[in-house]
Amino acid sequence: MIKVVKFGGSSVANAEQFKKVKNIVNSDTSRRFIVTSACGKTDQEDHKVTDLLYLCHAHIKYGVPFDSIFELIEKKYHTIKEELRLSIDLNREIDIIRKRMVKNVNIDYLVSRGEYLTGLCLAEYLEADFIDAKEVILFDYNGKVNFEKSKKALDTRINNGKKIVIPGFYGAFPNEKIKLMSRGGSDITGAILANLVDAEIYENWTDISGLLIADPRIVKKPKRIHYITYNELRELSYMGANVLHDETIFPVKEKNIPINIRNTNEPENEGTLIMDNCHEQDKIKAPDFLTGIAGKKDFSVITCTKAHLSSEIGILRKTLQVFEDFNISIESVPAGIDTFNIIVQTQDIEKNYYDIIGRLKEELHFENISIIDNLSLVAVVGRGMSKKPGMSGKLFAELGLHGINIKTINQGIDEINIIIGIDNHDFEKTINCIYDKFIRKGEEI
Repeated sequence: MIKVVKFGGSSVANAEQFKKVKNIVNSDTSRRFIVTSACGKTDQEDHKVTDLLYLCHAHIKYGVPFDSIFELIEKKYHTIKEELRLSIDLNREIDIIRKRMVKNVNIDYLVSRGEYLTGLCLAEYLEADFIDAKEVILFDYNGKVNFEKSKKALDTRINNGKKIVIPGFYGAFPNEKIKLMSRGGSDITGAILANLVDAEIYENWTDISGLLIADPRIVKKPKRIHYITYNELRELSYMGANVLHDETIFPVKEKNIPINIRNTNEPENEGTLIMDNCHEQDKIKAPDFLTGIAGKKDFSVITCTKAHLSSEIGILRKTLQVFEDFNISIESVPAGIDTFNIIVQTQDIEKNYYDIIGRLKEELHFENISIIDNLSLVAVVGRGMSKKPGMSGKLFAELGLHGINIKTINQGIDEINIIIGIDNHDFEKTINCIYDKFIRKGEEI
């Protein structure tokens, strides 16, 4: 068995966390491929290395001294080296970086040095081989990973039986120029590596013991999700459940490799297992109708009204084209006979609000255009919903009993999610109401 294990920033924040990582890796010989983030925060007063490097770049760009910021980074790595008694020549590595910190320094190169330095330290501490991500995570010029070239490059570097540490968050273009992934991209590196080595499981170690049914900042002590499908996770992630990077799923889903979310500080906890399907687990115990609840605030609904709207060919396409021209993403488009509603994030339309309304009136001749702000969207996600008739009715009835007015409703045809729109001031109340009824009280649909 081969396992790819990725450790987040909190897992490698200091020497004590490095020791926990070593215990986890050494407790299972199948944990052969290790991906690391840059050092995270030790406490609330500390700083993430990645944040400091972005700050250094901003200072360099505007000609502001950056030495005091960079010294915080140096100190963090030297402290780890000393406490773990490593032999790595950090002075040499840091000097190379510092010499490149001039006005036109490439931001991708500079910011990637957090993962690079952490990877060097972790590789020595684990007595593993270090492979620079730029040598094995290879992008085409269109910004997409070339899996074929990456696999060939990795195969030539693998020393059978030896553990391998690879920094996350970056790779390289064909000209060897560093390319960063979007923030949180170390998750993606781990998924790519799992795909390349045909891992049987991808373990993602962080500071939480798996996914929770609801946000613990809203719901007090929410239960853990034991099993969840890729599709359910995508729905929850899109609506704000930020545990994994959105793009993590695709490389592993292609080869049906499960993702296991684990806690570095609580390694005995089995965490959450994310799979293509949960058929075998559901045979043992039928799933609850509700797998998770997530949501976001601050949406706007633009309602466009015109007689015989539904019979006017092409009007929806033309309407959406107006929003596309302003580079605005549409959340959903609930429609009636003479109206349709365009739901967008409020911040996306604030700067161009009057221009958008003007074009809609001038080009499409709507009889009336109105807008409602302060809307929240809440997603109720669960693969068990399709097997339990009457779910929507009971859900809406429960919200009605608590005086929560539902303004929009959107349900996917596969019936694994329902998205409701409510006032911002009802956001937390709505999530707690749903959780209390169907999880805490154990109500069945």
